[in-house]
Amino acid sequence: MKTIKFLSILAVSASIMVGCSDDNPTPTPTGFDLEINSQEDFDPKDLKGNINADITLKSGVEYLLSSSLRVKEGKVLTIEAGTKILCKSGNTDVYVAVERGAKLNANGTAAKPIVFTSDATSPRAGDWGGIVIAGKARTNKGDEAETEVAGLKYGGTEDNDNSGTLTYVKAEYTGAKINGDQEFNGVSLYSVGSETTINNLFISNGADDGIELFGGTVNVTNVMCVNIKDDMFDFTGGYTGTMDNMFGLRESNFNEATEDPRGIEGDSNGSDATATPISSPTIKNVTVLNLSKNTPLKSGAEIRRGTTATIENALFAAYGDASFGNLIDTKDDKGNGTLNITGAYKMGAVGDNKEGGTITGTVTEDAEAITANGDALTVKAGRGANFTKFAWTNYSLTK
Repeated sequence: MKTIKFLSILAVSASIMVGCSDDNPTPTPTGFDLEINSQEDFDPKDLKGNINADITLKSGVEYLLSSSLRVKEGKVLTIEAGTKILCKSGNTDVYVAVERGAKLNANGTAAKPIVFTSDATSPRAGDWGGIVIAGKARTNKGDEAETEVAGLKYGGTEDNDNSGTLTYVKAEYTGAKINGDQEFNGVSLYSVGSETTINNLFISNGADDGIELFGGTVNVTNVMCVNIKDDMFDFTGGYTGTMDNMFGLRESNFNEATEDPRGIEGDSNGSDATATPISSPTIKNVTVLNLSKNTPLKSGAEIRRGTTATIENALFAAYGDASFGNLIDTKDDKGNGTLNITGAYKMGAVGDNKEGGTITGTVTEDAEAITANGDALTVKAGRGANFTKFAWTNYSLTK
């Protein structure tokens, strides 16, 4: 009898459970959508979508950037010091974009930098896009220009615009290529204004440019670019800020490059060299160093297409069997450039100037600008960038 009662109870219970299941089905989880409306409204391991509220990425949390992450106008994305963001490799839609009127506050420190890197087991240049920031400062491309990648509007008249802070940040394996005309850089700054803080960046293994400025007035300080396939430091579109303490390097085993890589590439406007504002930046304390005999640089600096630039304290060095095609090139079919250069030095197999525009000032030969002690290399004090400013990267300068 006890057994029969027990089985009867089970049968009744099962009938009740089945009935409840049919009447009130349990919802199937659908995950997060592409609209991020609060701090809890996204999956750290599938980070993507439109940021419609102020949110923070916190150190100690594992993040995977799986597609585009766009900070919408009026909103702020804060990234804490020490945060590491893995970026899904192999797709051109993996990037961080900051709209006009939005802010990215990536506040790393020397002890706890913020890192963006590929999630690939064997990472390569171009595994993901990069960081794209749009602002409201002036550009000679118009007040409603559109970015080459990410589809952001940029431009305006607010030269003191503030797009936030990017400090002590590493960006690795950037430069995903959409097509021949659309490629990501490590960091792209479109019409970013002077109240924005950009300093202490380490950009490595990029498939296109390291850092590029498209118009704008922002000042950029302490940027190191290592093993960049195209240009290390690039500006165009009427950029008028200051770039200070910039160190660009190709390692000796680097063997991948574009057809026309340069240390510095400076354009104003390729369609109209007289369009205003004219690109007229000041570049101070800059080193362009090539250690790779397999990938000569086309030029140390190419200043063209209406640009009027000033370079102060530069070192253009080809160490060992490495070389440069030209030292400085100011000649271009779409408009020549004007350069005033002071306190500049060159070393090694660096070619002559290619003059079509105007170059004022001279570059002095210094065969001991870089010296070796075993495999370690040392740059003479006062020659280009101050390498000690990059101690936080833990990067060693070697042959």
